[in-house]
Amino acid sequence: MTISTEPIGSIPRSSALLTAIAEHAEGRLSDADLKKLQDEATAETIARLEELGCPVLVDGEQAKPSFVTYPLAGLTTLDGGGAVIPFADGHTRQLPSLTAGPFRYRVRADTYLRDALRHTSKPVKQAVIAPSALSLLYPAGGIDGYAREVFLDDLVAEAEADIRGCLDAGAHVVQLDFTEGRLSLKLDPSGGLLDDFVALNNRVLDRFSEAERARIGVHTCPGGDLDSTHSLDVDYAGLLPTLFRLKAGNFYVQLASEPDPERVLAVIADHLPSDAKVFIGVTDPIDPRVETPEEVRDRVLAAARHIPVEQLGTTDDCGFSPFADDTSTSREIAFAKIAARVQGTALAAEALGV
Repeated sequence: MTISTEPIGSIPRSSALLTAIAEHAEGRLSDADLKKLQDEATAETIARLEELGCPVLVDGEQAKPSFVTYPLAGLTTLDGGGAVIPFADGHTRQLPSLTAGPFRYRVRADTYLRDALRHTSKPVKQAVIAPSALSLLYPAGGIDGYAREVFLDDLVAEAEADIRGCLDAGAHVVQLDFTEGRLSLKLDPSGGLLDDFVALNNRVLDRFSEAERARIGVHTCPGGDLDSTHSLDVDYAGLLPTLFRLKAGNFYVQLASEPDPERVLAVIADHLPSDAKVFIGVTDPIDPRVETPEEVRDRVLAAARHIPVEQLGTTDDCGFSPFADDTSTSREIAFAKIAARVQGTALAAEALGV
């Protein structure tokens, strides 16, 4: 046995790829030319991760417009008036709003996975957006002729197909990005919205077998974007007991940037299901300082005092660039932090004798 370590998903795009994305948006670069550059960026990202000794790879989301909106690319039944997500530094992100049904994904995550698998024989993880996040597309005023419950039925079916397509394509693990979980407690401190989100996600997870759910995980973080967060001030003690009701085999929990990680570890230990594994964040994508392998080792050893080693893994707190326009963390810093995570996890495994 050893200690598993996995990335979350996004890695900063190169300046050349960001320029190409902008030119494509302006109509100065063809779809085919952009796709070629994205494929090259994916191959280069995977090669770099292999060089760092990563046992599990990701494509870095080089071809995704963002971690949340990829299913919507090309969808015409949207307008720009959706939910606004405020961040601590004052910037916001706004989701689109659905204007008509039926709701269907235009792009599925297995398309990114299949492209990535062409470049490696190592295990590849695929991130997908949680259905709870996409439930926010439905406008508060409703849609004539398309009831919310019908929308949710459609969403559950689409989310299942998104996950199943990745499992069938050979994903090592499929990770549901659930950043809205912690945010929900800021929007609704009673926990009612969080309960609704968990119930909706479980409607999807219930469609998978126990063996399939062992290859499905859920990621929670306070929404790192442009070196800021939307919900770091929300107490994990309010989130984690409900989060662990999700019927998934793996949980990826931001921890390196927490002010009191020991307290969070105690909460995890009290509520982590006995048949699940938790991957704790040991690098902070927002902090420009690169952690040393020894710091990572010590974070893992601290976690091992609370969590059985067979249920413990490591990860990065969040993706490094969840939106294509986020250049707050450089590509080189991201790879350096990943190297520290891989090396520090190995040091911890050696210290623990596993």
